[in-house]
Amino acid sequence: MIPIFIGYDDREIIAYHVCANSLIRLSSSPLAITPLSLNNIQGYKESHNDGSNQFIYSRFLIPYLMGYSGWALFIDGDMLLRSDINELWNLRDNSKALLCVHHDYKTKAHTKYLGANNQDYPRKNWSSVVLWNCGHPANRIVTPDFVESSSGAKLHRFTWLSDDLIGTLPIEWNWLPDEFGCNDKAKLLHWTLGTPCFKEYATSPMAEEWHKESILVNYSLQLIDNK
Repeated sequence: MIPIFIGYDDREIIAYHVCANSLIRLSSSPLAITPLSLNNIQGYKESHNDGSNQFIYSRFLIPYLMGYSGWALFIDGDMLLRSDINELWNLRDNSKALLCVHHDYKTKAHTKYLGANNQDYPRKNWSSVVLWNCGHPANRIVTPDFVESSSGAKLHRFTWLSDDLIGTLPIEWNWLPDEFGCNDKAKLLHWTLGTPCFKEYATSPMAEEWHKESILVNYSLQLIDNK
């Protein structure tokens, strides 16, 4: 069973459900999916005031939430799977504290959804898809107190880790269509500027795939009355 934490923000609830549905629909293994929602997390108080979403800092609690044992996957809610998540899960490397896509780009938009600031910074979006080696000794420092007292730069750049402990995932597992354009080979789509549920981003590159998945989320089989 694959433990998966998905960022949950009550300003875009549909994003979580569409993301989860794409995971379930394409996975060949059972999944343990947990919404990473602040009101469900005991022992942590969010004190940062510079976040664009409600899970921007709580994502770093995953080793703690897993009891510093085993592996777990974190993904943002504004994502859509196009491939079996087992393919990503099989890229785990016990010599690493975590693995992520090593993006290196400058954003083309200085604001994003709901008017949030969209700044450039080193290792931008590295923390949006993370395979966490929760049992790695280097991650034991990541406690609720550590997250509460650390800056965004410190956390999102994984500065508690040496570079050799940050493994690399293929870019297809965190493809940004709103920044990079369309990619038929992408395995995971990430609309980092805004989920297509927001009207401003409803026609973003590859957004039609998100809209199709959202229809499936509302699907139910109906009896046909032939009378």
